[in-house]
Amino acid sequence: MASSLRFRGAASGLRYWSRRQRPAAASLAAGKDLAPSSPVPPPAARFSRLTSEEIFSRAALRLGRCLKPNILAGVKAWRLLPLPLAPLVLPSLPLLGIQMDDVQRPFRDLGRVCSRSMASKTPVGFIGLGNMGNPMAKNLMKHGYPLIIYDVFPDACKEFQDAGEQVVSSPADVAEKADRIITMLPTSINAIEAYSGANGILKKVKKGSLLIDSSTIDPAISKELAKEAEKMGAVFMDAPVSGGVGAARSGNLTFMVGGVEDEFAAAQELLGCMGSNVVYCGAVGTGQAAKICNNMLLAISMIGTAETMNLGIRLGLDPKLLAKILNMSSGRCWSSDSYNPVPGVMDGVPSANNYQGGFGTTLMAKDLGLAQDSATSTKSPILLGSQAHQIYRMMCAKGYSKKDFSSVFQFLREEETF
Repeated sequence: MASSLRFRGAASGLRYWSRRQRPAAASLAAGKDLAPSSPVPPPAARFSRLTSEEIFSRAALRLGRCLKPNILAGVKAWRLLPLPLAPLVLPSLPLLGIQMDDVQRPFRDLGRVCSRSMASKTPVGFIGLGNMGNPMAKNLMKHGYPLIIYDVFPDACKEFQDAGEQVVSSPADVAEKADRIITMLPTSINAIEAYSGANGILKKVKKGSLLIDSSTIDPAISKELAKEAEKMGAVFMDAPVSGGVGAARSGNLTFMVGGVEDEFAAAQELLGCMGSNVVYCGAVGTGQAAKICNNMLLAISMIGTAETMNLGIRLGLDPKLLAKILNMSSGRCWSSDSYNPVPGVMDGVPSANNYQGGFGTTLMAKDLGLAQDSATSTKSPILLGSQAHQIYRMMCAKGYSKKDFSSVFQFLREEETF
């Protein structure tokens, strides 16, 4: 049979070998019979019971990729192909629409998944335990990750310490004890201090460390921090979030990730414990760019919702009825159906709690300032974005700084002269 295959050509041989009985998945994951150019590290235990298709599918899904059927068939054939036949079959792969990199990449990606899974119980550093950072860190704990914790306010660390997590006295100490670190900080200045300060992460960072910043900061600052991290042999990725405190608590945040694509799978393993959507945006800084654009739209839509609800109420409409109509009509948006700014319309949102908790007005003003700076540097007109920035700055000056940004409804109701 083998000799006849040599005369039938590479394509027939490929079909034959793809029909051969598959070896055990454990042998596949261990990398036996693989060509030397495609080494695979020893797998985590949970891969040992999977079929070859399941292993490749899971690796592809975790990395946000989708293998084409002909490539997947080629991968199976490549796995099963005896090395003596490689010179006959491999030259014909391009004729089948299969490139060598397509064949080898799943093995490399699977290796990364397996090696990261094996290390999944090693400590993760977490810096910044505010309204967002606190529930994010708790979700990592729920997934079995030991934490190395730091916050400028020691009281914020107490419940984690009581739960058995290790609390240290500086970001540098976190970097000394963990090679995967997540930061969640309010401003660019805070991020710079946490990474580059006298007791910053980069003072004691280990080579090969993965640094993920989920703060919302200036994209230019993210790029500078990435350069500094690279000099120390570490990898920096920006991964700001969307979804608010509620999504942080439920583990349904959206992460917008910028950085080296080869490291995305490693970042996704951690971020997937805290969010339901982890999106790769491109190079360092693109995650921040996506977040800034999102928050500018959010501010504009919240102001529009507040103005609309205020007008409807003054025209005699019941606020709940108006909200219901908006949410079944073309005016529907997240600010109207998930985060309505009018007290009494929805439960479980800041407007139902005197605008306490949630996303602070100061932070929204900060993010709009970042959008304004970016618009200036790129010469992009943002007429409504600029107006929203001014409104939230006025709110901060009028005593709304510590309230949720949806308090713009209250601001509009009380500021008649505005």
